[in-house]
Amino acid sequence: MTPGSLDSLVAAKEIIVLCGSGGVGKTSVAAATALGAASRVGGKVLVLTIDPARRLADALGLAEIGNVETRVPDEAFAAAGLTPRGELWAAMLDTKQSWDALVRRHAPDPETAERILDNRLYANITGRFVQSHDYIAMERLFEVHATGAYDLIVIDTPPTRNALDFLEAPHRMAEFFGGRLLRWLTAPYRLGGGRGARLVNLASRPFYQVADRILGSQFLEDIAEFFLNFQSMYDGFVERARAVERLLHDRRTSFVVVTTLEASPLAEAEVFCRELVERGFPFGALVLNKTLPAAFTDPAAGRVATTLLDEAATLAAGLSATGQPALADAAIDARVLRTVAESFRNFAVVAARESELRHELARLPDTVVDVPNLDADVHDLGGLARIAESLFVAGP
Repeated sequence: MTPGSLDSLVAAKEIIVLCGSGGVGKTSVAAATALGAASRVGGKVLVLTIDPARRLADALGLAEIGNVETRVPDEAFAAAGLTPRGELWAAMLDTKQSWDALVRRHAPDPETAERILDNRLYANITGRFVQSHDYIAMERLFEVHATGAYDLIVIDTPPTRNALDFLEAPHRMAEFFGGRLLRWLTAPYRLGGGRGARLVNLASRPFYQVADRILGSQFLEDIAEFFLNFQSMYDGFVERARAVERLLHDRRTSFVVVTTLEASPLAEAEVFCRELVERGFPFGALVLNKTLPAAFTDPAAGRVATTLLDEAATLAAGLSATGQPALADAAIDARVLRTVAESFRNFAVVAARESELRHELARLPDTVVDVPNLDADVHDLGGLARIAESLFVAGP
């Protein structure tokens, strides 16, 4: 396998989880990773986005991406001049559909499932509480992987801080549904022997007295009924959460952190890299996106810039002597040459610093991959293919 590339990861792993802060191009790198795997290794590859990004559908040439996996058509590859060895599929997490499916799967019976789905608190609870989006994303990952339908699943996670929530979601979800607050809220109904019974005297319990006055009895009963029904699925939740956690620690899985070399995202990436290592997750690669081309650190190119700067007047005179209308003013030509040379040298300083940072970061994962800054926005398969060339071929 080529050193400094993702070849070995996509060939040996079944799940690749891409993490990183916002604005570093993580979605594009995830799609390019899946595209490169389908093109180079073959097989059936799925890119699953957890951060609902329209960019992914546009780049893959799909009208839309939903909870159900969609295959990127051969015509889209042909239009980009590509001939993949395998198949590329894409899906975007639909939180509500996934939660509905989860409830029906884990509820003890169809009646309980329908009571949960019909509860007026259900949409708010599952949509806004306790990292429900992150939890259901992990559930979806487990579900898709368990089917065995794909040789590789590439996951585009939310930005870094959310990605940490993504890792902690199973534990936090189980902790919430087994927590003290919910035990307090549901205690009168559990002790009363029925969901509508309230045999505990509210006046003797200050907590219930205050809650009843602020929230209202009907609201408390709705909450209690919802969570009593939900807690009937608690064992299934915990069992599945532990299975997902084992899968994320499994040697079939690898984490790839995406960052630029700007100060803020780089600092976040370093923190996340350390978190992955400390928590025992398999850390496979660090992708440095939007880096400057290696030519800026080439000594020969630097000497050319110095010559342009020192000999601008002489070179400009020679250019003006060619008789080209655009090169008729030696003073303007010399100013342009100096500007070009100074710009190159300024970029060279930044490129040298990037090179130093890269060597410092190389101690973190086994593989560090550079993706140079492209001269155009990525909006189609052709642009993703350009990123994939850097991800899967070592060197500039």
